[in-house]
Formats: sequence, C-alpha cells, structure tokens
Amino acid sequence: MKKSKNIYFIAALFFIAALSARAPHAEPFSIPEKFTYDLTWAGIKTGEASLEIRDNGSDIQFISKAASAGWVSVFYRVEDNVVSTLKKEGYANFAFTPKNYRLKIREGKHKRDREIVFDHTAKKAVYINRLDNKKTESGISGSTFDPLSSLYYLRGIRLEVGKPVFIDIFDSKKLYKMEVQVLKKEIVETPSGTFKTILIKPLMRSEGIFYRKGDILVWLTDDNKRIPVLLKTKVSLGSVKAALTSGNY
Repeated sequence: MKKSKNIYFIAALFFIAALSARAPHAEPFSIPEKFTYDLTWAGIKTGEASLEIRDNGSDIQFISKAASAGWVSVFYRVEDNVVSTLKKEGYANFAFTPKNYRLKIREGKHKRDREIVFDHTAKKAVYINRLDNKKTESGISGSTFDPLSSLYYLRGIRLEVGKPVFIDIFDSKKLYKMEVQVLKKEIVETPSGTFKTILIKPLMRSEGIFYRKGDILVWLTDDNKRIPVLLKTKVSLGSVKAALTSGNY
C-alpha cells in the first residue's frame, strides 16, 4: 500500500519545525483553540486531521491528530496522536519551551510510541522509546523545541518574505537547527473560506515521521493569528493536501 502511505505523509506536516527570532508578532492564541482539516489526494478525501490547544491546569497542551478515512483504513489504517506539553508561564509573550513531548503513531503495521522529557535548566533532553523503555540522554540548547511546539511558536513571530528563520529542534534523539524559508504572500481558497496568506517552506532534516518524499509547503494567514489554512506536499503521483474545514479561534 505504498500509495496509501504517501497519502499520509501529510500527517507529518502537523509536526513541522521552524523559527528562531523571539520578537512576538501575534497575540497569544485562544484557549481552547481547534482547527480541523480534510486530507485529500488527487481530489479524493483520504482522512481528517486536527490541531488543538487545550488548558490542562498548570500546563498548556498542543495536540495534533490525524486519522484515515474508513475506506482507506480497510487497506492501511492511520491513527497518529502527538501532544506537546508546556508550562503556562511565559505563554502570553511566546517565551515558552516544551517540558514534555509524546508521539504515538500507527500507520498500517508500523507503530511508534516515544516520549521526550526536556530539562531546559540543565540543557538536557531524555528520549524514551516507550515500546521497549530504552532511554537516551542528550544535550540541548536553552531554547530547544519539539516539532509540534515549534509550529505554534512560528505562528507568533514576525515573518518577512525572503528572510529565513531558524529554530533548534530535538527529535529522533538528535538536535539540529531547522531552517524555514519564507517564500511569498498569496491568496488561497479552502473549504472554510478565502484567506490572505504567507507561504513558508520548512527544510526538515528530522527522520522518523518525516518521510522526505517531496517539498512541504505551509500557508499561514497573513495576520496576527497565523492560522495554518493549507498544507501541501508532492508525492510520486500528484500532491497531497490538508485544507482547513472549520475551527474555533
């Protein structure tokens, strides 16, 4: 089911990395906040996905989910869940960093269950493979993000066409600096409406869920909310899209 697997490469788009400059551009995101998306290939709906911000007491959680449509699940079931947890302290001015990252992936017969525990004071991160409970400790910078929390941080910084931004990302037991190219501004149409957007292209080096089979493009609204309204990647036959269908924000 190689074609179905390519279709669900789009799920990885919700865990992209980005940014570096800490000058906030937007207002703090609403809590709760939730966006839902249709996943399509060649104009055919193949699944649904969502991005959510949830209040969890003293913490805030960023949550990403993706699941295959019923007819696709018969051949290749996809059920992906990712949660990034951070303290509320610093959230209002985008000075947040993650304290915990949990990823659970089921794609066909393939499964992943991993966790990252961050200690920004000691500049260390512990990577835990929950399938065999093996742990690996690595050094990090004082402003290291996981892939999901970096997307939300990216939404809060100033973006200028032609000026790339960077962020330190820890994923798959590796620390690396992600570059995100800011390409252009354009108007796009989605099932939820027409939006003025700014187009970015993350240059990912992370392995694992990031299957590097084509360029990844992300359209964020060109306003203070920076809503990801459209995501797209090329595959061997055409392209796969995640288009915003609804949301509360």
